[in-house]
Amino acid sequence: PGYGDSPPAGMLATQRDRAAFLQHVVQQLGLRRLVIVSPSMSGRFSLPFLLTHGEQLAGFVPIAPVGTREYTAVQYQQVQTPTLILYGDRDTGLGKQALQSLQHLPRHRVVVLPGAGHACYMDKPEDFHRALLRFLGQLQ
Repeated sequence: PGYGDSPPAGMLATQRDRAAFLQHVVQQLGLRRLVIVSPSMSGRFSLPFLLTHGEQLAGFVPIAPVGTREYTAVQYQQVQTPTLILYGDRDTGLGKQALQSLQHLPRHRVVVLPGAGHACYMDKPEDFHRALLRFLGQLQ
């Protein structure tokens, strides 16, 4: 909500609101032990959800998400969700910035896709899917 062609997200102004919105979506769809793949702007929703409802996730795959600096190392360290941090080596801004914060997640792995930019899943789709499927195959 609030990005692309979706309607404005005025009522989702806070981290708590965005986490509650995503929680509502999960409940309405009846999802259990899901994996959130979160590129770029979706970090505004996925990160607050991860920090408040991470126990509902089987895994988390942030791809250079925005908003990582809004949380402390201590907050990240409390999350036990298996995480695959993915970004392209040509994403010299957000990819590396997000890694600085997300590396505090205790159960993380990092995959850097050579020759890929911010939208690494579009630049190197085969490499992206190979890393994602390997991660998904290791989840319980």
